[in-house]
Amino acid sequence: MIVKTVLMLLIFITPLIIINTGIVSSTWLLFSLYILSGFGMAGIGMGIMHDAIHNSYSCNQKVNKYLGYTLNLIGANASIWKIQHNVLHHTFTNIEEADDDINPPFFLRFTPHTKWYSIHKFQHIYSWFFYGLSTVSWVTAKDFVRMVRFRKMGFFREKSSFNKELAKVVAWKVISFGFVLVLPIIMAPQAWWVVVLGFIAMHFVTGLLITTVFQLAHIVPTTEYPLPNEEGIVEGDWASHQLLTTSNFSPKSRLFSWFIGGLNYQIEHHLLPNICHVHYRKISHIVAQTAKEYGLPYHNKHNFVSAVGEHFKMLRQLGKMDNLRAG
Repeated sequence: MIVKTVLMLLIFITPLIIINTGIVSSTWLLFSLYILSGFGMAGIGMGIMHDAIHNSYSCNQKVNKYLGYTLNLIGANASIWKIQHNVLHHTFTNIEEADDDINPPFFLRFTPHTKWYSIHKFQHIYSWFFYGLSTVSWVTAKDFVRMVRFRKMGFFREKSSFNKELAKVVAWKVISFGFVLVLPIIMAPQAWWVVVLGFIAMHFVTGLLITTVFQLAHIVPTTEYPLPNEEGIVEGDWASHQLLTTSNFSPKSRLFSWFIGGLNYQIEHHLLPNICHVHYRKISHIVAQTAKEYGLPYHNKHNFVSAVGEHFKMLRQLGKMDNLRAG
């Protein structure tokens, strides 16, 4: 974890330092450096801050706290993501309206219970473009939108705590955007719009990688989308729910698993989020055996390509009008 942390931070920061020196005269080199930084940003998101905010990076909570701020460094916010991911997604996985990960804009349909629009017929084609833009939306607008929505849900209830958190969000974004975009615009010999396109290219790499990896775990034909009954109760226990709504992929690809922070073992992560992802591969054999013992599913795709194919199939299936289910 320490080696990965240092490496990913260097991959993210070093290209930006080079850009900020103003010595990069080649536009292609500028784009290449931004794209390389995008891979580092994805590595930070999947392999550092994810464990840290789950308090599974270290037994030392101060280490978890400060490494969680690496999310702030790349333009998002740890406090808001903790609510969206740790609280809502991990508690209410694949439950419409409760799981924030499956509540996208109207032109994307991730559950069979979501309202259908005719544009959804083509979502299996255009979704990937919006996956690439997801982190641009995240760092510019989504954090603020979520803050307002989460307050209505009962988080940041006190006005003073809301304002304090809002000030922190703005301050971190000023620091991040200043280093990643504003300073390059000032220092780089290229026109400002070229630098902005480089910034978008960086985020496109990050967004496409992160969003695709997370979607393969939950938006596939084998996973379920439970609904609560009239009393607001979801049938079954929490652990079984995680097995029904989550899927693994590429269990034998150690290098790929290392880069994406073990997120190909999403079942293990959802059942044991307080355990560092470096242990998921060994734990997975125990989890699979236990699931079989109790007659519960253990969804698993053998490689990344087949998992992407299943997600593509699910997007297409959800895009059909005749796929509507009673909610």
